[in-house]
Amino acid sequence: MAQTQQRRRQVYEIFEEFSEAKNKEARLAVLEKYTRVGAFKDILRGTFDDDLVFNLPEGRPPYTPNKPESVPSTLLMLHKRFGLFVLGGDGDKLPAYRRENIFVQTLESIHPKDAELVINMTNKTPPIKFLTKKLVQEAYPSLIKS
Repeated sequence: MAQTQQRRRQVYEIFEEFSEAKNKEARLAVLEKYTRVGAFKDILRGTFDDDLVFNLPEGRPPYTPNKPESVPSTLLMLHKRFGLFVLGGDGDKLPAYRRENIFVQTLESIHPKDAELVINMTNKTPPIKFLTKKLVQEAYPSLIKS
């Protein structure tokens, strides 16, 4: 009998699970449960690591959120593009308009809730209540250098 494969949780769903946790221990358990989800950890690091500076205009970019039921890609796949948006990364070689265009295309091709997480990350705004740098450092001691 074939085993039923469980669908991978999207990054916004992990944050929703975190928000439903009732106390610090439960929140830590959620963080530790998803230690192998690179996109999730990238959002955490991008939000809280002061050494990562985004080479994008501050604020909310002009973009059209995709329909949740018809997104062509996922943050689980596209988080690898984040290096293009970090100061000192590969994106520094691109003209600003091209880098910003790739950023907008990324936002428009993922779930709108994931797009909000990415925007919050680039603005260094914690995306959810009770998520702190200290808690992230407790769950992932080597993730954030500063």
